[in-house]
Amino acid sequence: MKIAPSILSANLMELGRELAMMEEAGAQWVHVDVMDGHFVPNLTFGVPLVRQLAAATALPLDVHLMVGNPLEQLPWYLEAGAYSVTVHVEACAEGELPRAIEAIHEAGAKAAAAIKPATPVGTLAPVLSMLDMVLVMSVEPGFSGQSYIPSSAVKVAHVVELAREQGASPLIEVDGGIGVETAPLVAAQGADVLVCGNAVFAAMDPAQAIAAVGASGDGARRSAMTSL
Repeated sequence: MKIAPSILSANLMELGRELAMMEEAGAQWVHVDVMDGHFVPNLTFGVPLVRQLAAATALPLDVHLMVGNPLEQLPWYLEAGAYSVTVHVEACAEGELPRAIEAIHEAGAKAAAAIKPATPVGTLAPVLSMLDMVLVMSVEPGFSGQSYIPSSAVKVAHVVELAREQGASPLIEVDGGIGVETAPLVAAQGADVLVCGNAVFAAMDPAQAIAAVGASGDGARRSAMTSL
């Protein structure tokens, strides 16, 4: 399992220290939630922070664009140092999502598409073979600290099934309410990357929390594979 702590839940006054903790604890990615106050009802990080993060950490930056005009903003974040950029299916007009994926790949970054809880998995079908990763939102995007939506594990399983039908193999990332108790639910269905917010940064020992979430997810994946 890859663990991608979300700095939306970090202590932004101590972000350098938080980054160092994430590196030392074995986190694989840094998840950066970009919200524009339009596509989602919150306003968060922008290009200057992504650029500074890229200079401050060796961890890959997993940039999640929750914006209403992703095609316009993509070049900014790609130039700033994003390793992976996620664009929401719901934010793209007809024909825009393939263009966004191509632009990300042309810049040498990994391309991902996200779907909200109410968005059918089938909307990914036309582009699934082009994607490096699918992000299944297990809460409504916009705010940290929300509770995991129980149907999310089934949605992960549907993504796995659709990918298998197409001969595709994107990573599957899950974001929202993920912690020690919920990580096994999605990991057992095929999730590869877990985004953790409060489960890490609100813990008494964030480093131990990262290890615990990873261990619980890995255990569930091994059990699921053994039972096949």
